[in-house]
Amino acid sequence: MTWTIPNILTVMRLFAAPGVAVMFLYFNRPWADWFALCLFTVAAITDFVDGYLARAWAQETKFGAMLDPIADKAMVVIALLVITGFSGMNPWILLPATIIIFREVFVSGLREFLGAKAGLLKVTKLAKWKTTVQMVAIAVLFASGMFEHYFFMHTYGMDAAIVDQIFAGEIADDLHIVRSYYGEYLTWHGGVLLLWGAAILTLLTGWDYFAKARPYLKEE
Repeated sequence: MTWTIPNILTVMRLFAAPGVAVMFLYFNRPWADWFALCLFTVAAITDFVDGYLARAWAQETKFGAMLDPIADKAMVVIALLVITGFSGMNPWILLPATIIIFREVFVSGLREFLGAKAGLLKVTKLAKWKTTVQMVAIAVLFASGMFEHYFFMHTYGMDAAIVDQIFAGEIADDLHIVRSYYGEYLTWHGGVLLLWGAAILTLLTGWDYFAKARPYLKEE
């Protein structure tokens, strides 16, 4: 194993994956949302940087090629578990998250079964787009969690009538609450749409890999 800068970045991304969940164990919201978003975003950026540097500096290694997809999968799966948890098992989140996790397990099983022939299931451009959309969707959903918690913090103790008056514009002094509410609304629904888009790309790439592996799954 060679400790090049691209490999170090990949290892850091691998350890950042469980760190996203740890943020919610040791910090209260919305600080946990902020820290998780920052950690996830920085780790997602290194996914592009380490690959670019490895190619630019001719430092592509077997260790990096092995660990890079593992780090990506760990980041996505752990972040989806966290988001599914704080969304209250919302079906609009749970269903695409289940599709994504199922596909990752399925493709990993195919690669393990193929063994030496696993090179047939090389990462395609569509699969890279799939990973990019997944990470953007997760980042947006973490951001929506910050808006959501900020809104509830500032409306704590208010009855429903006061909150309705704020939204109706009758109480102009609390427009920051309205902005927070609509910020949460837009980021949440935007994140959900992106997550469903990622789930569709996930299914397409999963079927592509399965089609490539089918000839090797036939009985003699």
